[in-house]
Amino acid sequence: MVFSDIFFLFEFLPIFLVCYFAASKTPAKNIVLICFSLFFYSWGEPVWVCLLLFSSVFDYFNGRFIAEHKDEKKAVLGVIASCTVNLSILAVFKYSGMLVTGINGLLSLSLPVPDFHMPIGISFYTFQSITYVVDVYRGQARAQKKYLGYLLYLSMFFQLVAGPIVRYSAVSREIENRSVKIAEFSDGITRLIMGLGKKVLLANSMGAIADELLGFDGMPSSVLAAWAGVILYSLQLYFDFSGYSDMAIGMGLMCGFHFPENFNYPYISRSATEFWRRWHISLGSFFRDYLYIPLGGNRRHQLLNLAIVWFCTGLWHGASTNFILWGLYFGVLLIIEKKFLLKVLESLPKFVGHLYLIIAVIFGWMIFYFTDMSRMGACFSAMLGKNGTELTDLLTQSKLQSSLWLIMAAILLCTPVYKAVSDFGHRIAKNTKGGFAVVSAVKMIFLLGVLFLSFVSLSAGNYNAFLYFRF
Repeated sequence: MVFSDIFFLFEFLPIFLVCYFAASKTPAKNIVLICFSLFFYSWGEPVWVCLLLFSSVFDYFNGRFIAEHKDEKKAVLGVIASCTVNLSILAVFKYSGMLVTGINGLLSLSLPVPDFHMPIGISFYTFQSITYVVDVYRGQARAQKKYLGYLLYLSMFFQLVAGPIVRYSAVSREIENRSVKIAEFSDGITRLIMGLGKKVLLANSMGAIADELLGFDGMPSSVLAAWAGVILYSLQLYFDFSGYSDMAIGMGLMCGFHFPENFNYPYISRSATEFWRRWHISLGSFFRDYLYIPLGGNRRHQLLNLAIVWFCTGLWHGASTNFILWGLYFGVLLIIEKKFLLKVLESLPKFVGHLYLIIAVIFGWMIFYFTDMSRMGACFSAMLGKNGTELTDLLTQSKLQSSLWLIMAAILLCTPVYKAVSDFGHRIAKNTKGGFAVVSAVKMIFLLGVLFLSFVSLSAGNYNAFLYFRF
């Protein structure tokens, strides 16, 4: 089950909200949320709910063990056990196929290659489980005394599918006691609808065209097709993932939880360093706090630490060579920036930094897209106009022209323009007589329009892939 699904939006979510608010106190609300979360997780693949339950039981007792032996050397055993077991489970499901394939190729064997259907959300709840245990060990979070409290933290369906990766300390108080304010519930609905619009109206539209342009045999049809395909895929990735994050944050607000922001207009950045402070913020902070700093951070072996972190970042995204290359690509880029490039960019006009970042990210997403190395090379060659690739072609022009207004809207919404308009509306509402009613009416009409168009698109059975399902 995914958020951008008619069943979820018009059946699952309304029934959940009715049951949730029918529960009078926080413990009862927690039970309702756990039941619906487990149902959500088991939808389509009920067997893997056992894996989630195992992780929750295992790390609940790890947390209790660490808390009971605080300041003792044996407390570290809980951390070691959690990291070993959680990462081993993740490795079996995500990387065993790649490992066996590599062994077969290296040793000329014919071992059967595992082909697991990856449990949804495993990459996210595995990391959340690790952050909980480590934070308890560091004294940055108190161990949860009630198992159901920890199960709730790990299984909340809002952010189970694709994050953000929420640290236990950020929601521990709200697990125990929370209330929902009308203003926050309203903000949550707004965030949910805007996230849905991002996903259904923008990400799906960009993705459908990108797949057509990049689904070539041999070579892209033109230089324009190659560039347009990768640019549209870049837009799809942003709106797909940030849209889901917005929906998760919105549903959290509707239920009294305050999740961290996961995106902050990354495409307005002027360096790769800045970009990765703005893109998938919760994942970046995880690798910073739980891998980069423990390795030594900026204090010692900084460049080696960066290389290790970005190798792991690429590997986290999938068991494929292109993801590892993508991670190393950005790792090298960040190392170059730290060595000298950031200082150079700071001395140049701002637009130079923006242009550099956009080009660097576009080539990065090209690596990210193609799991087939030969097709990746063909796309790269076409983007550079090599091998006699034509500059443009009529079919690509036609596809782009037919969706030109959507593409322009997507590019514009990569910037803080919506936030600026929203802030302007708030100022009008605050400083103008009758302004609040006018602004509220305009906002309501706009949100209903987004919801209606999203519903129409979903009802038509249009392209609705969710990219981060495979991660």
